Amino acid sequence: MTDDARTSPPSDPIERLLADPLVRLVMMADRVDPHNLRDQLRETAGRRLALRQVVLGTAEVAVSLAPDPAGSYRPAVGIALFNDRGEVFVARRLDRTQDGWQMPQGGIEPGEAPLDAALRELREEIGTDKADVIAESRGWMRYELPAHLIGRAWGGRWRGQQQKWFAMRFRGRDAEIDLATAHPEFSDWRWAPGSSVPNLIVGFKHQLYLAVLREFGHLAGSDGAAPDAAGPTC
Repeated sequence: MTDDARTSPPSDPIERLLADPLVRLVMMADRVDPHNLRDQLRETAGRRLALRQVVLGTAEVAVSLAPDPAGSYRPAVGIALFNDRGEVFVARRLDRTQDGWQMPQGGIEPGEAPLDAALRELREEIGTDKADVIAESRGWMRYELPAHLIGRAWGGRWRGQQQKWFAMRFRGRDAEIDLATAHPEFSDWRWAPGSSVPNLIVGFKHQLYLAVLREFGHLAGSDGAAPDAAGPTC
C-alpha cells in the first residue's frame, strides 16, 4: 500500500466527519463514544434519505381485492377524515422514525374487522371517533418500506403494509380532537386541502396517498380539492 493510499481521506461522508481532527478532539473532550455517534449519524441520514426518496411508481402501490396471503405485509387500515369543507385531517408524528405528517392509520388486531380497527385507531390517535363512514376503498392498497427500514420497522416482521382505507366525515367539534391519548402518536394536527396532503407525507408514502385521495377525491369540497388525477410526476 502506498503512502497516498494510507493517508487518503475516507470516501464515506460520515467517516470523513469522524476522521476530522477537530471533531475527534471534541469527541474526546466530551467523552463521546464514536461507535454510538456513527450509528446515530447513519440513522439520521437514513431518515433524511426517506424524505428525499423518489416517490413510488404506480406499479409499486399494488391494489388487490383481498389481503396478500403470504403474510409479508402488515394488515392495516387508514382513515381519510374529511371536515364539512372537504379538507383532510393530517397530524405530525411524535416519533422521529418517519418525519412528516400523515392521516390516521394503524394495524388490524387479530380477529378485528377493518372498520372496527379504523374506529379504534381514531379513538387511540385523535381521541374521538365522531365520524360517519362515507366510502370504503375498493381494495387493499399495498406498499413496501424503503430498504433501510425493512427489518427494522414493526420488529422486522413485515416488509410493508396492506391497508383498507375508509373515508369518513367528521361530525364532532375541533375542540374534541385530543392528541394527548393514552399512547400519543402525534404532536400537532390540522385540516389541509386534499391537494396538499401528498406533499406533506414522508416520500415513500407519497404515491400511496395520491392513490387514496384520487379514490376519495370526489368527497372533497371546493376548499379541499383533491389532487389532479394524474398526480405530480416527481
